Amino acid sequence: MTRLRLFPIVFIYAIATFAWFALGSSVLARSGEFDERLSRDVALLWGGPQTQTAPTLSWEERSVVVEQVDGTDGSGRPTKRAQERVNIVQNAVPFDSSRVNVKLALDHRRKGLLWYDTYGVGLRATYRAHNDTGAARLIVAHLTFPSDQVQFDNFRFRINGQDAARTESLSQGATASVLVPAGGSIDLEVAYDSRGLDTWSYTFAPKGVAQVRDFELTLHTDFDGVDYPAGSMSPSSASRNGNGWDLGWKFDSLLTGRYIGMDLPNLPNPGPLAARITYFAPVALLFYLSVMVIIGVLRAHNLHPMHYAFISAAFFAFHLLLAYLVDHVSIHWSFAIASATSILLVASYLRIVAGTHFAIARAGLAQLVFLVLFSYAFFFEGYTGLTVTVGAVLTLFILMQTTARVDWTAVFAGPTPREVK
Repeated sequence: MTRLRLFPIVFIYAIATFAWFALGSSVLARSGEFDERLSRDVALLWGGPQTQTAPTLSWEERSVVVEQVDGTDGSGRPTKRAQERVNIVQNAVPFDSSRVNVKLALDHRRKGLLWYDTYGVGLRATYRAHNDTGAARLIVAHLTFPSDQVQFDNFRFRINGQDAARTESLSQGATASVLVPAGGSIDLEVAYDSRGLDTWSYTFAPKGVAQVRDFELTLHTDFDGVDYPAGSMSPSSASRNGNGWDLGWKFDSLLTGRYIGMDLPNLPNPGPLAARITYFAPVALLFYLSVMVIIGVLRAHNLHPMHYAFISAAFFAFHLLLAYLVDHVSIHWSFAIASATSILLVASYLRIVAGTHFAIARAGLAQLVFLVLFSYAFFFEGYTGLTVTVGAVLTLFILMQTTARVDWTAVFAGPTPREVK
C-alpha cells in the first residue's frame, strides 16, 4: 500500500458520498412531497386528531334593563331617551361527578411511504349535577364534537332521558334540554363510537382553568407503547391488560388548565427511515474501507482502487434497492432483500478477485457488521447512536490491537507487498 494508492480510494469514497446524499434527498422529497396531501386524505377518510371537551350545563336568566340612549328631538337638538333591552345571562351548572370510560383500538394505515396512527375510539360517559338555584330551571346541555372530520356510530346524548334536539346543522355540536325542579338532579349521558388520527385527548373546559369534582376517567388501550403528549396529565393508576393498558385518572377536587391525552404509537415510516439509513451510508463505508485497507496491510493482500470502486457500487446498490422497494413491500422485507443482494454482489465479486476465504471470512463479515448491522440499528429508535458508537469503539479497539506492531513508515514508503489481479 502506497500513499498514491490511497488517493484514488479517497476519491471513490467522495463520489459515493455525493451519490448517497443525492439518493437520501430524493427519498425525503418523495416522502415529504405528498405528506400534507396524504395526511389530509387520511383525515377525511378516517377522521382527524380528536379532542373531546367535557359537556356543559347551563340555564338562561333573562332580565329587562332600561338604558339611556342618545338621540335628537324634532329640532335636531341632542337628547336622551329611555330604551328597554333584554339582558340574557348564561349561568353554568357544575357537575357533581363525572364517570368517563374510553377504549382506544390502534389500527395503523399506510399511505405512500408513510404510516399513519389511525385508531377507533369508543366513549361512554355519565355526568351528574343538581339544580341548587331554589327554582325550577330549564337546564341546557351542550356537547362539542371532538373533530371537524368526525363520524359517529351509536351516538347518544341525553339529559334526564331526553335526547338531543334534532337540528339541521351540527357544526356547533349537540344540544339537549330538560326542565329540572328546584333541588332536582340532572343526569347526562354521552356515548359514541368514532375514529381518529394520531392523538386523542379529553379537556375539562374549552379554554382556561376548570374545576372538577369527583372525576374518574378510565382509558383502555389494545397497544403497549403508551405515550402522553407534552402538557397532559399522567394517570393516577396503570395496569397491564393483555397487549394493552388500563389507565385511570381519578380526582376528588381538581383545579387545572391541563388535559388528559394519549399519543398513539408510531410505526417506522419507510421513507424517512430509508433516508436516514442512506445518509448514514458514508460512515458505514468509511469503516469498511478502513478495515479492508488495514487487512491488506496485515496480510499483504491489497485490493486495487478499481476493486474498491465496485465494492462501493455494491454498497450503493443496498440503499438504492431499499429506497425503491419500500414503495411496494414492508420495510423489513425491503431491508432483508437489499442486504442479501449487496452481500451477494460483494462476496461473489471478491471470491473471484481474492478467493472464497477472503470474500466470506473477511470482506463478507466486515460488510455484515458495518453495512447491515449498523443500518439495522436505525430500526431501534433512541438506541441508534449508542449502537453505532459501541460498534465503532469495538472496531477501533480491534484495529489498534492488531496493528500496534505495524511499521507504518515502511508500509507507506514503498510498493505494495502483493497485488491482487
